[in-house]
Amino acid sequence: MSQRVCISLDAMGGDYGPSTVVPGAALARERHPETTFLIFGDEAVVAPLVAAEPRLKGGVEIRHTTYAVAMDDKPSQAVRQGRGKSSMWKAIQAVKDGEADAAVSAGNTGALMAMSKICLKTMAGIERPAIACLWPTVRGESVVLDVGATIGTDAEHLIEMAVMGSAMARIVFDLERPTVGLLNVGTEEMKGNEAVKEAARLLREIDLPNFAYHGFVEGNDLGHGTVDVVVTEGFTGNIALKTAEGTAKQIGTYLRSAMTRTLSAKIGALFARQAFRALREKMNPSRANGGVFLGLEGIVIKSHGSENAQGFAAAVDLAHDMARHDLMRTIREMLDQTPTLAPA
Repeated sequence: MSQRVCISLDAMGGDYGPSTVVPGAALARERHPETTFLIFGDEAVVAPLVAAEPRLKGGVEIRHTTYAVAMDDKPSQAVRQGRGKSSMWKAIQAVKDGEADAAVSAGNTGALMAMSKICLKTMAGIERPAIACLWPTVRGESVVLDVGATIGTDAEHLIEMAVMGSAMARIVFDLERPTVGLLNVGTEEMKGNEAVKEAARLLREIDLPNFAYHGFVEGNDLGHGTVDVVVTEGFTGNIALKTAEGTAKQIGTYLRSAMTRTLSAKIGALFARQAFRALREKMNPSRANGGVFLGLEGIVIKSHGSENAQGFAAAVDLAHDMARHDLMRTIREMLDQTPTLAPA
């Protein structure tokens, strides 16, 4: 029998709120029938949507709240005004109180991180949390972090992220010893800033049993899937993520334009429609939606605010996997085996 997993959902977050969250939860529950949900939001809006989804029958408890964090709220403002009463805070609080195994929100990223840090606190041995995402590659997928939690870094924080990213990769990819690379401006040892070079030196010396340090990787290695885990600081990681998303949309626009330009192109597109469908699915950002907040005393997943139900379901799937396979225990075990990070 599958282990039961309860996930708390911020129904009021994101661009579309409950109209995306509820059907997304239903799609995810179809794949994971043992999953139950605590849904925080306006009951007058949420309840009819839940009632219209047979897949959610017997698996949902609605917790009423009308206060929602706006997408353009500053984190400090969101915490000050929404602490204790917003759908976002209550979803996180459910994890802290042990009512839920993970929380998912499509709301304001800065507010979600600020509330998560205040409510859940950071893990012992972790200086700062990071946001990790699944990155589509020609080999499959890689874990990339940090993609926007904090700006600036030092060697110790890079090593912390290598440990946490490897823990996530072990669960998601079912790997005993994932490979880890530090994102840099070149693969030569003398290149990069002092933090990156010092982290590389320490990772070579430590030689941890739970992941294999590959060395430096460059921007083009992200798409190649050269390593299972790519580590960088939040400023660079967020730019890389947004650039990749924009490039995918740009290529899609070019293809659509080229395939409809002439009659022969339209005929060719007709014959190649299966190939284009496969390409579109491979490049569909909804498939890999969901950023994992690593380094907190609890599991929080950030969904893109503009995602549809399919994309939100992917974030719920990720939350399910992280909870089902005990991400927190895996990270703690790996931290304990890391000499420079082991709690005093």
